[in-house]
Amino acid sequence: MKVAMITGAAGGIGYACVEKFASEGYAILAMDIVPTDKVGDKFDKFSNVKYVSGNLASEADRAEALKACLDAFGRVDALVNVAGVAPKVRNDILEMTEESYDFVMGINTKGTLFLTQLVANQMLKQEMVDGIRGYIANVSSCSAYTSSTSRGEYCISKAGATMITKLFADRLAGEGITVNEICPGIIATGMTEKVKEKYDNLIAGGLVPMGRWGLPEDCAKAIWALCSGLLGYTTGQSIIVDGGMHIQRL
Repeated sequence: MKVAMITGAAGGIGYACVEKFASEGYAILAMDIVPTDKVGDKFDKFSNVKYVSGNLASEADRAEALKACLDAFGRVDALVNVAGVAPKVRNDILEMTEESYDFVMGINTKGTLFLTQLVANQMLKQEMVDGIRGYIANVSSCSAYTSSTSRGEYCISKAGATMITKLFADRLAGEGITVNEICPGIIATGMTEKVKEKYDNLIAGGLVPMGRWGLPEDCAKAIWALCSGLLGYTTGQSIIVDGGMHIQRL
């Protein structure tokens, strides 16, 4: 049985990934900052999912998550880096605080970087199976290349995540490990719920050619494609999952 580590697993895109990978027969180490006693029974329906609570920004929590995965399942075949946060308060770039910057970067960029490093080193210890030692899939964002001056720290953090994808893809390409990412657009998750009316209006106004919100399941399917072996000759690639929002139109 193959094993996936999925961060941000308690909700949104992360939970959709748990559902998708579980349906494909994976055992899963699910990590999220939500305390174990607050998760409820949402993971009970899965037969091979172990949940651990941890802060991706914490070196100790990252190490404990990998240890829990190895203790439970013995290996890691796929790492799915979903965990991410938005600024607690949206401020103009001229008013952005260092505290907010550190908070967002600590999880979205630093946490993603060092968990990827940790798991990649574990994958390198594992034997190849059918020429593959592992898959790494990151969740970046359309904000990696789209300016939002009221949440500059988020844009910077996701641009950093995209470079993390390229760096690890370059380093691991000859080791049987592919590293790719998706760049979601406007997705219906807890992160966007607070600005739902704004995005409802933008979508109604034609911002998204497909005319609807993206769903976590849309992202999970794209992530699964990157970890399924179907794209085994693809690494360092970004797949944009945004309903066509990125298309420049007249």
